[in-house]
Amino acid sequence: MITIQFVTSPGCTHCAQARKVFEELKPKYPQMQIEEIDVTTSKGMELVTKYSIFSSPGIIVNNELFATGGLDKDAFAKKLDSL
Repeated sequence: MITIQFVTSPGCTHCAQARKVFEELKPKYPQMQIEEIDVTTSKGMELVTKYSIFSSPGIIVNNELFATGGLDKDAFAKKLDSL
């Protein structure tokens, strides 16, 4: 299983774009489990502090920070292929 923690903020356009990437890639990677976490919650704030996320979204793959501030579809697919 591949666990994705998707740290979002309300009204974030980059978060909406990342959601689309997840939807497009989900059929190819059915083992991908995505947990969306609002940055304003206590869990969201804990992740922001732990991984030094300075812009939304924060994307954590298997407990390792992968991206902040946006998501490159090709780089993300390459990361998933390597897992």
